[in-house]
Amino acid sequence: MGSTTPAWNINNTVVNESYYTENFSCIIRFNTLEFLTAIISVVGLAGNAIVLWLLTFHMHRNAFSTYVLNLAGADFLQLCTQIVFSLHCVLQVNDRIFMFLIIVFIFAYLAGLCMIAAISSERCLSVMWPIWYHCQRPRHTSAIMCALLWAFSLLLSLLFGEGCGFLFSHYEYYFCINSRFIITAFVIVFSVVPSVSSLALLVKIICGSHRIPVTRFYVTITLTVVVFTLFGLPYGISWFLLLWIVDIQNISSYNEVIMFLSCVNSCANPIIYFLVGSIRHCKLQSQTLKQVLQRAMQDTPEEEGGERGPSQRSGELEIVGAVVE
Repeated sequence: MGSTTPAWNINNTVVNESYYTENFSCIIRFNTLEFLTAIISVVGLAGNAIVLWLLTFHMHRNAFSTYVLNLAGADFLQLCTQIVFSLHCVLQVNDRIFMFLIIVFIFAYLAGLCMIAAISSERCLSVMWPIWYHCQRPRHTSAIMCALLWAFSLLLSLLFGEGCGFLFSHYEYYFCINSRFIITAFVIVFSVVPSVSSLALLVKIICGSHRIPVTRFYVTITLTVVVFTLFGLPYGISWFLLLWIVDIQNISSYNEVIMFLSCVNSCANPIIYFLVGSIRHCKLQSQTLKQVLQRAMQDTPEEEGGERGPSQRSGELEIVGAVVE
């Protein structure tokens, strides 16, 4: 007993020293970019949580705000996993859990891409064919579309995870290649749709025979699409398109950059909503968060949807009275 105790103590000391040495080197590798990613993720998490809270409990939802609600949910889920990715070295996350979180991140990324494509497409339809949209469109189209897009994104992410060994099975080359090919086509198509829809709306506004006013909601959608193209799309291109050409998974600095850009994209949407909703006549106005978000979702011209004075209201009452008589 006495002869084995010192050996055990020596081994235990060596294990502890190696553990603390590894943990210390891990903290040193926690560089500036990962630190910024973690900080921005926390800020974006708070912003998307506010949007989720307001749209769920304090605002009446319409066709477009339903998509915005689901987009905020996708960004919230993506930022949660992003924080774990940034702190995985410090948190000592198990490899199996880390691989599972990759699938969760891809699921949230694809869902957010779907919501942006759906909301821009529906806005384009409402402008191009307003009579059909307001009279023939089924009432619960937005909710049904969101449920289908969530399910489709989950199916694609599970297909990718199962084929490429991120879940329970081993890596299967052809299965992984086919699933990656399907997701690549999916990312390309759903990335082109928002750009084409926004371009069609811009052409309609500028060159249309009937003048279409630029609303706050149009500005909100346009900024969301631009930000996603600049910051969110590089992740999809690198993970599902560039891997066909070169192996970039082992380039840690490149992976950190695209994860940082994806983080900025998910954090930018609440900032866009609150900026568009709070700016009026090139000035920032102090309002409640609910009022700001409502103004950002406003799909009527400023003259019609803005606040009206007493003289305008009395004039409207006189007109209504004359019509009734």
